[in-house]
Amino acid sequence: MKKNFRIATIFYLILLGVVLGAGLYAGAVVAPVIFHSSDVLGSNILSHYQEGLLMTQNFIKLSYLIDFSVIVVALYEGYKYKMFERDKLTQMATFLFIATGLMFGHYYMPDIIHMQLAGEQMTASQTFANIHKGSEIDFKIFALSTLVLMIQNMRKACK
Repeated sequence: MKKNFRIATIFYLILLGVVLGAGLYAGAVVAPVIFHSSDVLGSNILSHYQEGLLMTQNFIKLSYLIDFSVIVVALYEGYKYKMFERDKLTQMATFLFIATGLMFGHYYMPDIIHMQLAGEQMTASQTFANIHKGSEIDFKIFALSTLVLMIQNMRKACK
């Protein structure tokens, strides 16, 4: 079982790295390019609302990966917990990973999509701005918890 668990740990660490990389790439590279499309295209072909619709599609697809990773983290860390391989930092990071991952895909994304479907005026409202800011904070906590889980598990795997 030790060899199989080691293989599972390698898969787990790769998955966490992919999730962290995808999230950082979406926020740090894709979003600035989409929301400054006029710089790339040379003219204002897309409105800010249309750019937001494109960005939402990126985050919807990212939320599928996040949902999958939440399931994997719950199973992997749950197994480790049952095997008495636990520490407080990993438990907190696991809780935050699961909670913020689910909130991103099942609380913030549906609200943002619903408001976008209501039209451009709704996305210009203070309510939309507040929800969007909340989703950004949620995703930053998610990314930090992902990093902590990676570091903790790499540290334990390298012993």
